[in-house]
Amino acid sequence: MMHNLSLDLMILVDDVGGILPAINHSPWNGLTLADYVMPFFLFIVGVSLGLTYKRVSCRVNATRKAILRALKLLILGIFLQGGFFHGLNNLTYGMDIQQMRLMGILQRIAIAYLVAALCEIWLKGNDHVTSQLALLRKYQFQWLAASVLTVIYISLLYGLYVPTWQYQIPDATSSSAPKTFSVKCGVRGDTGPACNVVGMIDRKILGIQHLYRKPVFERTKQCSINSPDYGPLPSDAPAWCQAPFEPEGLLSSVMAMVTCLVGLHYGHIIVHFKDHADRIRLWLIPSSAFLVLGLALDIFGMHINKALYTFSYMCVTASAAGFLFAGIYLLVDIHGYRGMTLVLEWMGKHALVIYILAACNIIPIVIQGFYWKQPQNNILSLIGIGR
Repeated sequence: MMHNLSLDLMILVDDVGGILPAINHSPWNGLTLADYVMPFFLFIVGVSLGLTYKRVSCRVNATRKAILRALKLLILGIFLQGGFFHGLNNLTYGMDIQQMRLMGILQRIAIAYLVAALCEIWLKGNDHVTSQLALLRKYQFQWLAASVLTVIYISLLYGLYVPTWQYQIPDATSSSAPKTFSVKCGVRGDTGPACNVVGMIDRKILGIQHLYRKPVFERTKQCSINSPDYGPLPSDAPAWCQAPFEPEGLLSSVMAMVTCLVGLHYGHIIVHFKDHADRIRLWLIPSSAFLVLGLALDIFGMHINKALYTFSYMCVTASAAGFLFAGIYLLVDIHGYRGMTLVLEWMGKHALVIYILAACNIIPIVIQGFYWKQPQNNILSLIGIGR
């Protein structure tokens, strides 16, 4: 059910977030409703992997199938979010390979899924689980993998040097050469929009032309007179305001893997503990610990930030996912309130199709293909969506 709820939230924030900025993604530091969606989805992917691979007859075959699933999802993500469909205001289609976006939501899920699946297939002991300590011992190498990923992320985020960099955008006022902007950095450990390591790694490895062109920091006060909504640039806007930035980038996806591994632990509890009270207790303990740790880190300067997928953000959102998961389990599995879940269960069975049609704008683009005399005269413009 939580998987289905995550899907509902994803579609809600994609379609309504532009109208109600309060539920849209936070412009930079902080949390809104939209910022919980991706971690919730990754968390429940981890839970499901714990159930899927509780018995593995052949590790090699299981690995091959996991790699194929991840590749399919990765390719689908590049096709849908790489720019094949040009959007609500453009009826053309096709992908410019030199400019296509390489990362995205489905690509991040594919990468996190593959890492968690490989950990579950190869990194677990043969211990018989009779206690919480035995559970930790059986999966100690998975926790070690999560710790190593976290250390790598934090070390790179705060240790790498970010030099001054440049980017170009077409000049909207003329057909002359594109305008060049220089962003002055020369710092280490900066977590602002301009000089963070997450963006630098994506620019170096993926290429700036393959990054997302409408990042959330365009809605900050420095970059929008309508903040927290999108709007015209202030007269004193800094140079980085119009730069591309990948919210599902390479380094930030490292912490997304950790969220998936946390969900995997909650799935292990279902597999090894059959008593309702034991399950609830073993879910609430790490959820509470993650919440305290995440809030403490935020207070001491490691800000909760979705775009960077900071460790504090991972802790707080994993905590929320754990509490929500335990609450849904209490309502549905223990007290039997299943009536409210029927629609969500149906959506869960068709999750990928619904996501592609709704969240990736396929339905609006198809509808917009029918117009009267001019492309602007379509159903979407009548109801105010395509303007």
